[in-house]
Amino acid sequence: MVKDCMKKVTTVGLHETVQVDDELEIKTYYAGHVLGAAMFLIKVGSQSVVYTGDFNTTPDRHLGAAWIDKCRPDLLITESTYATTIRDSKRCRERDFLTKVHDCVEKGGKVLIPVFALGRAQEMCILLETYWERMNLKIPIYFAVGLTEKATTFYKMFITWTNQKIKQTFVHRNMFDFKHIKPFDRAYVDNPGPMVVFATPGMLHSGLSVQIFRKWAPNENNMLIMPGYCVAGTVGHKVISGAKKIEFENRQIVEVKMSVQYMSFSAHADAKGIMQLIQHCEPSKVLLVHGEASKMEFLKKKINQELGTSCKECFMPANGETVSFSTPVSVPVDTSLSLVKKQLFQEGGTSSVTKRKNVLHGMLVMNNNKIRLMEPDDAMSELGLVPHQIRFTSTIFIDDPSGAPASRLTDVIFSKIKSMMENRVVQLAPDCSITVASVLIKVDVGEDDTKSICVSWGYQDEELGKNLLPAIKKWAVETK
Repeated sequence: MVKDCMKKVTTVGLHETVQVDDELEIKTYYAGHVLGAAMFLIKVGSQSVVYTGDFNTTPDRHLGAAWIDKCRPDLLITESTYATTIRDSKRCRERDFLTKVHDCVEKGGKVLIPVFALGRAQEMCILLETYWERMNLKIPIYFAVGLTEKATTFYKMFITWTNQKIKQTFVHRNMFDFKHIKPFDRAYVDNPGPMVVFATPGMLHSGLSVQIFRKWAPNENNMLIMPGYCVAGTVGHKVISGAKKIEFENRQIVEVKMSVQYMSFSAHADAKGIMQLIQHCEPSKVLLVHGEASKMEFLKKKINQELGTSCKECFMPANGETVSFSTPVSVPVDTSLSLVKKQLFQEGGTSSVTKRKNVLHGMLVMNNNKIRLMEPDDAMSELGLVPHQIRFTSTIFIDDPSGAPASRLTDVIFSKIKSMMENRVVQLAPDCSITVASVLIKVDVGEDDTKSICVSWGYQDEELGKNLLPAIKKWAVETK
């Protein structure tokens, strides 16, 4: 059955885009959680969803930080394991960890570090390996044989998924070939003298780690370091919460006299990292998963307060709950280069044009299920059509008994328009007519000293013509 399932699996490379069919597209991004962890951007037509899975925005000793494009999805589904936690300095945490381990073994104690097979085990092994090498310590360090050993083998194979430092040193030495860390045998549990043991699983809920804990917990010289998150109800959660007696099956009670230290080396993003990812992605909506309800509620309020303008809604559904919402339907349209150049020319060719929204006037042409917005002349030529011009005209009449020539009012209007529209090309023709794009302004004087100002514009500049009309009337009244 497993083999049949594996036949249906398609492998995807990092940052690779897979085109499933005409509409469905999937792209992977580096998540920085463990080896092979990826975030997914899924597009169906014009709609998109980002699913983060577990991710980490802080680079560590063997993996880089999570990275994703500013993709602006309709929905971002993100983990919220540490929705209310902001971690302290990574360097301070590592120094504190090494100091506590060194102090314990120097006094003859044993240190148990429960870890999951993939990720934190390798991170902390590199940390202790480097420290042991620097301090020239001879005290044995062991890791549980099995999953952790296999995981380390995969790290050696897929070195390209690690951070830049490990890639650079790989030519001279593979950081996962540990000199001071050896495989652990169950017979070593009762060995006298100090030692450090990495054992799975990480929450002390079963397996080798809980067996070692039972043996070492009653000795006050020993130490337990919990480096990650523990689910409520597990032995790990109980000892972190301060329990001094743990009851196991068959009503066996173990006294906890060993020192218990909680130091978060978790590969999950903290609250700051989650907010950074949301701010960078700029989603329309956010859906929180993989967290505790009370903490998710806090993060939801924070998202609504700080990102309410860009992120319209935030959901935190319970297991089995369905969330429904609508997304705006958008139609992708290709724009011709000549139309964009024309717009830039009309706006004065400034670089700031690209930083704000602009209205493009053109002709929509649909061909082979693709829609293009083209410059009208190009579209007419391509389609073999004869263009027809539509112009709007409005005339303003002003009584001016002063008898001033039309050129005076023309100069005033020209000067006002030029100062008002610095980013547009405004021209004064020899016949005293003014042009702005397709807008034409002409001042004439009648026999009874009445001045007429004719303003006309093409359909493509209707907004411009409507805006200029009341302004010209105001200037004409002020000038007479």
